[in-house]
Amino acid sequence: MTPAAALAFLHQLPRFADAGAAAYRPGLERMEALLEAMGVPTGRLRVVHVAGTNGKGSTASMVAAMATAAGQTVGLHTSPHLRHVAERMRVDGTPASEAWLAAAVTGCRPLIERIGPSFFEATVALSLRYFVEEAVDLAVVEVGLGGRLDATNVLTPAVALITHIGLDHTDLLGDTLEAIAREKGGIIKPGVPCLTAATQPSVQAELQALADAADASLEVVQQTTQLHGGAATGPHARGTIRTPARMYEALSLDLPGAHQWTNARLAVRAVETLGIATDAAVRQGLGGVRRLAGLRGRLETLQTEPLVVADVAHNPEGLRAALTHLRTIAPQARLHVLLGLMRDKDLAAIARLCAAHAAGVTPVQGLSDRAVPAADVADALRAAGASVHAPATVLDGLSGFLKRADASDALLCTGSHQVAAPVVQHLAPAQP
Repeated sequence: MTPAAALAFLHQLPRFADAGAAAYRPGLERMEALLEAMGVPTGRLRVVHVAGTNGKGSTASMVAAMATAAGQTVGLHTSPHLRHVAERMRVDGTPASEAWLAAAVTGCRPLIERIGPSFFEATVALSLRYFVEEAVDLAVVEVGLGGRLDATNVLTPAVALITHIGLDHTDLLGDTLEAIAREKGGIIKPGVPCLTAATQPSVQAELQALADAADASLEVVQQTTQLHGGAATGPHARGTIRTPARMYEALSLDLPGAHQWTNARLAVRAVETLGIATDAAVRQGLGGVRRLAGLRGRLETLQTEPLVVADVAHNPEGLRAALTHLRTIAPQARLHVLLGLMRDKDLAAIARLCAAHAAGVTPVQGLSDRAVPAADVADALRAAGASVHAPATVLDGLSGFLKRADASDALLCTGSHQVAAPVVQHLAPAQP
C-alpha cells in the first residue's frame, strides 16, 4: 500500500472524531486479539500510562521530554493528531515515517479486517508495535477516553498518572465527578504506583478506594510537592518545584498557561518515580517540551500582530484556562474566538465564558457530522450575551479575522482539534 492508501484504509475504520459514541467501542477483547495477532510483546515495554480529563496530553509530553533529556529513547502515544496520524506514534519527538506506517498497515491489514478494531484501537496497536521495533526504553501512553475500558488499558505500566478530572464525555463516562473518577481510575493496576493531580476530595476518595483495592499506592501531588512562582505565563515565566526528592529551582516551561505548572508537578514526580530524574533532565525537558516531545496546539502562538493562538481545549475548564491566558498576555487586546464544538460539550457554559471575557466569536461551520451546527453555537452565544460574527469555515474565519484585525487584536482558535489543526497547518506547518 502507498502511504495515501494506508491512510485511507485507517480512516475508513470507525472514528470517534467523526461519529462520536457510534464509534466508541469500550472493552479490551479486540485490542488484546489485535496485539496478539500482530505479535506485539507489550510486556517488553516499560510504560507510563496517563489518564485524565484535561492535561493528559501535556503531562504525557512533559514526561516524555524529561525522559528524552535524561538519555532515554522514548516512545510517545497521544491522540488525536493535528496534521498526520503518524503524530500519534513518536519516538523522541519525531513521528513514525509515512513509509513505516504504510508498510505496517499493509502487513496488518488482513488482521485488522478480521478483528474489526476501531480507528483508535488500530492506531494504538500500531504505536505499540513501532515502540517495540524501535526498542524504546520508555513508552508514554495517553488514554483515549475514560480509562477502565480504553484500548490502552491492556498495558501494565511502571507508573500510572491521572491528571485533573472534570465533567466531560458524561454521556459515556457518567454524569458525576465520582463516576468519571472511577472510569479514569480504572488504569490503576495491582502494585503499580499511581500519581494524581486531581484536586476534588470526592475524586481523591474514589481513586484512593481503587488504589486500596489494587494494593497500589496513590500520591496526590498537590500534597507532596510545592510550587513557588509559576503563576505568571509567557516565555520568561519561572517556577520552582519542591518534591520529596529535591528542589528544582527557577525552571522554565515552554507550554504557556499557569495551569501547566500543575501538570509539570505531576510529570516531575513521574520521572522521579521511574528513577530517571536529574536536575538537568527536568530542567531541559520542561524547557523544551515542544521540541523534545513534538507537542503542538497547546496555547501555541502561531503569529503576532495580530496575535493568533491555537489551543485544543474542548470543555469549559480548558476554555477557561485558554481565555485566561489570552487575557493575561494581551490584556488590552480586542479578543476574538474562532469556535467549533462537538455535540457532547457543555455549549451553554462555554458560551457564558466567551461572554464573560468580552470575546467576539465566530462559530465554525463545515466540521464533522459530530459537530454542533454553527447556527446552534451562535444561538447559545447570543443567549449568553456574547458578540457573534457570521459563521465561517475555519480558514475563512481565520482569513476574515486577519483582514479586519488591528495589530493589537488577538484570536483564539479553539473548541476542538478540528479547529486547531487547520490553523496550525496553515500558519505554522513546520514543527517549532
